[in-house]
Amino acid sequence: MLRRIDIRGQNLSTRQLLEVVPRAEIDIDAALETVRPILADVRARGEVALREYGDRFDSGSPANLRIAPADIESALATLDPAVRESLEEAIRRVRQFHEATVPPAVSVDLAPGARVSQRWVPVARVGLYVPGGLAVYPSSVVMNVVAAQAAGVTEIAVTTPPQKAFAGAPHPSILAACALLGVTEVYAVGGAQAIGMLAYGATRTDGSVLCDPVDVITGPGNVYVAAAKRAVNGTVGIDSEAGPTEIAVIADDSANPGFIAYDLLSQAEHDPMAGSVLITDSAELAEAVGERLASIVGVTKHDVRAKEALGGVQSAIILTDNLEQSIRVADAYGAEHLEIHTRDAAAVAGRIRNAGAIFVGPYSPVPLGDYMAGSNHVLPTGGTARFASGLGVTSFLRAVSVIEYDEAALAQVGHKVIALANAEDLPAHGEAIAARLSPTSD
Repeated sequence: MLRRIDIRGQNLSTRQLLEVVPRAEIDIDAALETVRPILADVRARGEVALREYGDRFDSGSPANLRIAPADIESALATLDPAVRESLEEAIRRVRQFHEATVPPAVSVDLAPGARVSQRWVPVARVGLYVPGGLAVYPSSVVMNVVAAQAAGVTEIAVTTPPQKAFAGAPHPSILAACALLGVTEVYAVGGAQAIGMLAYGATRTDGSVLCDPVDVITGPGNVYVAAAKRAVNGTVGIDSEAGPTEIAVIADDSANPGFIAYDLLSQAEHDPMAGSVLITDSAELAEAVGERLASIVGVTKHDVRAKEALGGVQSAIILTDNLEQSIRVADAYGAEHLEIHTRDAAAVAGRIRNAGAIFVGPYSPVPLGDYMAGSNHVLPTGGTARFASGLGVTSFLRAVSVIEYDEAALAQVGHKVIALANAEDLPAHGEAIAARLSPTSD
């Protein structure tokens, strides 16, 4: 089921490793050609366009695209108590971790009377996209909303695709999660049109405001959502262009093949494009994982899409010479989720440079991070973990520098500023300093 990529005995460069590691074949550039006219149409026609695209792509929209607060609260009242308890615990853990990661303000006195400070300011309004295609994700509501709230954002709009089974309304579990978090602005709008609504705002058919534009858009979605986020980036901020989910596992001969097989399957059930990758220097473990995976995939609920994902070009078992080579492969792959199933797993995890999140040891599986670990599950995909971070409070914060010099402090360095300004042929810069240093200046 999982193809083998055998690099044993090969001393591959970083460039060669990047060519070897498996990737989903996603063409966001092609999707851009589809989403650009949708975005322009939503910007021009607002609710009328949103409804037309809802009918075309999502089997219809509800009578009101913005969900009434009473309906949000009603969804919470009918939520399974066990699910409610689990969501509440997830919220508590995620909030505790994210509040602890808010960066502190910094103030540095560089000389007497010369102070430079940095403070973190939350954006005013954010739009959070919650997917709702092959599955529904109340956990994504938790991850997006709690991070924004911990950052201090005061206006939060959530949008998610309408569900045919609920007369075009969002799935009740998503509404219930919003209720638990105190979010009252929720829209039944999905796809690229939802990104357009958040980026540009939208008016109702009567000319009143349906949705105000936001400052930042976050949250994962399909290739059209990713393309739409790329298109509006610059008009608003975005977290990332999320692609299909992926897991990589570094393992040696001490690993439990059953644990690994279940973890690879847990990502494969998300989407036919999901990537499941095992990196190991043990051929025996690779064989055992393959056999165990074959025995469980046929009995899982979403076996069709799981089999397609595991058999796709984006999934593989990579055989390496040793742990050193396995680490190099993992860093080249830059997994969204990276599990470590080796001896002294914590030490190995400490050597990893590129991963969205690292799960250490046999009892820290990715599904724990999806729901309850306290970390955020909105993570960089497609190798972007080489330069990008997962969603967190800093996704909603801006660093602002504050410069405060008195007259003596400016005089101490003024001549150096003038020298640099003249070196760059910007004499007025220097003159602005000289005017303050001259006792005859106005």
